[in-house]
Amino acid sequence: MTCNPFLQVRSAKFRVLPGEDDDLGNEGMYGKSLAQYLQVKSEENGYQTPCVVCEDWGWWVEIAEVGFPCGLGVYGLRTDDSDELDIIDTVLAPKGKKWSWRRFGLIDTTQTIERLHGTMKHILNSDKEVSLVCESPNFPLESRNKMWVGRTKNRPEVLDWA
Repeated sequence: MTCNPFLQVRSAKFRVLPGEDDDLGNEGMYGKSLAQYLQVKSEENGYQTPCVVCEDWGWWVEIAEVGFPCGLGVYGLRTDDSDELDIIDTVLAPKGKKWSWRRFGLIDTTQTIERLHGTMKHILNSDKEVSLVCESPNFPLESRNKMWVGRTKNRPEVLDWA
């Protein structure tokens, strides 16, 4: 199984929200504004997104009804002392063949994950207020903050309870 690429974006519309600090599991793990935006835009593109949840590593946008546990990971760090963010989005489900207890056999998630990633990229590229800074196989903000060093190897992955 392979990891999914990261999309780094910047936009004035994705800032630290009032009261977001109260939701955070770990200080400085922002991204609620992008997570809520992706929840709405994913629904508009035919995905079921029942919830947005703050995790200790960032924000989780659940993608339901794709046949296996899947979601979007949103990670954001302040660019300076303002509420502006360097923000990252990625699909948090491994590509490739994986065991499904629900189907009692192997399923290949590749096509679904690639389609979801393409949809996220299209959503971000279609919004004139959003700048797609880069698409990278490695976590783009790792060098900016010591809290990220080494985390991409152990980034959160979804357990297969399907």
